[in-house]
Amino acid sequence: MHKMMTIGVILMAVVILTGCGSDSLTDMSAFNESKTIAEEDLQVPESKNEIIDMLKNSDDSNLEALISNHFPFVDSVVGEDTTANVYGTLQFEVEELADILAEIKQPDEISDYIDGQQILVYPDQFIIIKDSEDIANATFIEVASEEFVQKNYAPNFLTTYFAIRVLDSMFGNNWVSNRRNYCRSSDCYGGYSTSRTYNKGGVTKNRGLGTFRGGGPGTGK
Repeated sequence: MHKMMTIGVILMAVVILTGCGSDSLTDMSAFNESKTIAEEDLQVPESKNEIIDMLKNSDDSNLEALISNHFPFVDSVVGEDTTANVYGTLQFEVEELADILAEIKQPDEISDYIDGQQILVYPDQFIIIKDSEDIANATFIEVASEEFVQKNYAPNFLTTYFAIRVLDSMFGNNWVSNRRNYCRSSDCYGGYSTSRTYNKGGVTKNRGLGTFRGGGPGTGK
């Protein structure tokens, strides 16, 4: 009888401790396990010229649908109320792919190629194209809604590519200033990275959601 009571006390203690520490356990399982993206994940049977032909001859005016039909899905990035999707390719370099997409559908804004990245801005949609830090000759394509960028991106990252007046015209007067104040005390998104980070403050972090507090792309991860 005494032995059974002891076991019961131990089981109750385990239940209580598990309940109290559920957030920590969730963090460990959801955010601390890494999943590596390998070169083979980005391989496709079509040649580069075949992909170009299919992109240019497609009737689909939805750029994300076009991208998802011809480039492997890599990851999703969960932000505040919104999610961005990331695709990858081994056939195209950043500037080359940006030129092809801009030819297919003219963007409202297109940035210069800076620090291995280039950004195309469409009505209600951003396409951020970047070199992979980990896979040689790989390029990632992040497709994010305007809402995702407005609510999650760090202004210091975006001002690397666009003038403050352009960003304020997109997101509202004083967005850059207000967002900078917010990002001083909270983690803000600095673009897709295969290195996963997690911090309880700011944006919810899933694999690939790096943080950014200033400097060039990749700073603060």
